[in-house]
Amino acid sequence: MSEELKSVTSALDEADADLLAGLRVTAWTWPTGFDLLDTYLGGGLRAGELCLLGGPQGLGKTALALQIARNVARAGGASLVLSYEHDPRQLLERLLAIESGAQRGLDGAPLRRIREALEGTPGRPSSLADRLASIPGGVEAMTALHRFGDRLLLRRCLGSSTDLAAIAALVEEAAARTGKRPVVVVDYLQKVFVPGGAPEPERVTLAVEGLKDLALELELPVLAVTAMESEGLESGTRLRVHHLRGSSALAYEPDVVLLLNDKYDVVSRRHLVYDPLAAERYRGWAVLSIEKNRSGMDHVDLELRKRFEQSRFETDVQAVTETLIDERVFRE
Repeated sequence: MSEELKSVTSALDEADADLLAGLRVTAWTWPTGFDLLDTYLGGGLRAGELCLLGGPQGLGKTALALQIARNVARAGGASLVLSYEHDPRQLLERLLAIESGAQRGLDGAPLRRIREALEGTPGRPSSLADRLASIPGGVEAMTALHRFGDRLLLRRCLGSSTDLAAIAALVEEAAARTGKRPVVVVDYLQKVFVPGGAPEPERVTLAVEGLKDLALELELPVLAVTAMESEGLESGTRLRVHHLRGSSALAYEPDVVLLLNDKYDVVSRRHLVYDPLAAERYRGWAVLSIEKNRSGMDHVDLELRKRFEQSRFETDVQAVTETLIDERVFRE
């Protein structure tokens, strides 16, 4: 990225020359594979931008981030998943489940069955294909992953040593191996190692600033999963940007902030009172809110159907039609 002073006139001339040469002038976008989300994001995750994904524990932050990485690679792009939580084998289990669900829907293999297949049987060696053959969609999922798996790179990171410099080196390595600028997934931001033993707010500030600089310098998108403050995890609380854990920099540094809430926890109670049967329906959905978006619309609430037995969400995103609680106005 150039840091030289540039006049608007020279910028216009360069844009005109690039267009006449058939080149792109605007930032590249990587569709997430969730069409309605991409519409609101202005095409998807954008080069030079940092996107934060927050939500309570167990609501699918890792599943959604991994599914987006898979969707990007499957569409011909490249993805690098840097996980401080899971090793590549654990991520592979999830990817096989995601792929099986994408191939066969609810008839595909559940994550539980895939884990059982990968456990192996002492004294009875057999190939992965043989072990997946007895699972609906197992071999199909493995075959599909082989087609684009060279562009989907996984790395276990250590909270005691994997710092911003190491992340930058891994991104450069991924770009060299795939021949493409990858979408970079960091799971999760608060575990990025920052030397010096500073308190968490300072460490988080340095981490989020560093990831934003990385996105700008290498002209690629960074999707970072982020933890939430404990007060935002109380029952009946709708997560907002101020619930992101660690630093006020999490509110102003990112270009996009996506927050997951359980639909049952944030839907207005009147929907439950007048339709008691709706409670169980709502438990099957997560609300994905675009809380901040510098390249498109924000304060948009979308809903994703959970398919956690396959470690995924349905990609057919819908707009939320029910009234949601809004703690900026009132508490129900």
